[in-house]
Amino acid sequence: MKLPSWLERGLADLFPHAADHRNQSLSARLAAAQQANRPLRVKLGIDPTANSIHLGHTILYRKLRAFQDAGHTAVVIIGDFTARIGDPTGKSATRPQLGAQEVEENARTYLEQLRPILDFVTPGRLEIQRNSTWLAKLDLTQVIGLLGTTTVGQMLAKEDFAQRYGQGTPIALHEFLYPLLQGYDSVMVKADVELGGTDQKFNVAMGRDLQRHFGQPPQFGLLMPILTGIDGVQKMSKSLGNTIGLQEDPLTTYSKLEKVADAVVGDYITLLTDLDPAAMPEDPRQRQKAMALEVTASLHGREAAQRAQTAATALVMTPQSSASPQAQVPEAHLESIWDWSTPIPAYQLLHGVFKTRAGVNSTSEARRRIQGGALRLDGEKIMDPKAAFARETLEGKVLQLGKKTFCRLVA
Repeated sequence: MKLPSWLERGLADLFPHAADHRNQSLSARLAAAQQANRPLRVKLGIDPTANSIHLGHTILYRKLRAFQDAGHTAVVIIGDFTARIGDPTGKSATRPQLGAQEVEENARTYLEQLRPILDFVTPGRLEIQRNSTWLAKLDLTQVIGLLGTTTVGQMLAKEDFAQRYGQGTPIALHEFLYPLLQGYDSVMVKADVELGGTDQKFNVAMGRDLQRHFGQPPQFGLLMPILTGIDGVQKMSKSLGNTIGLQEDPLTTYSKLEKVADAVVGDYITLLTDLDPAAMPEDPRQRQKAMALEVTASLHGREAAQRAQTAATALVMTPQSSASPQAQVPEAHLESIWDWSTPIPAYQLLHGVFKTRAGVNSTSEARRRIQGGALRLDGEKIMDPKAAFARETLEGKVLQLGKKTFCRLVA
């Protein structure tokens, strides 16, 4: 039985792949659910370890929305308990543990950023659960019982643990708990399907094992690719500076998208839009613009995306036109970034303006970006991080970071 096209789109892996003597196929479970008029329960966990989401994260939420549109129930699990441990996947060292208040604030901002993507309105289409509801109530006997369902050898089969163990890098015992607790979430919500990135296969498989242990039909693992960043080389990551954040304004979003490497435009169309790749323009530049418009519209609305496209066309990268009043450049209020009792150093200006718009998360990063020649003020390159500017010299000017990000400074 063939999977529906909306489910197959962009799919990297599905396991188990086909029916055997123990498992039915996902197609068969979909058909059975339809016949019984029972929506599948599709789990996606969020560990709110930061306060922002980038486009790479949205691949999973777009697939979750596709399940919602097909009539199934999205079960979004806020990992307010597991976030305090930290997912060891992809980490070469033990992650710092977060406080409950920080995790809750991150969760709130996550959900706000997901509103343009998920269906928060239709009854029965969305459940939001916090795994502290059940994990915080586990007593030591129950925790020992969970630990007894797996072995150290199985845990060390996880690639990240195996690499760290082989290199002699410490692995804290509580890190072994993370896959078990994440898998226990699947038991508690009775998941039929769990979504994850290709790096999450071990954790998703752990959920299957625990469901079998507790006498439940094991979930299907549906894995999506890891999005390549706008540099076209490495995976999208805030630490690599190659992201597009969901909180960035429409012009910045569109400007970054229309300049992504040609090699990844096809993946962006498949993973971030519902467009038919075969119906896209053959000209690479027009194809890129069509993709940028569609992705921006999915986050900010069609009208805002079209305004951004018009503004980006008008905004030529020259000293004269970067300050042109014709360009609808997003604005930053000077009063919000400095008290102006003294002139502002360039690195503080860059950090204050672009910490939410372009992920300049620290003043040390701002210094590095300036020394690398990434900052311009009305087209004039600024190379000295300590160069100071009085408030009156900045009003109305356009601050430019790299080739893609602009902001007008206003009182």
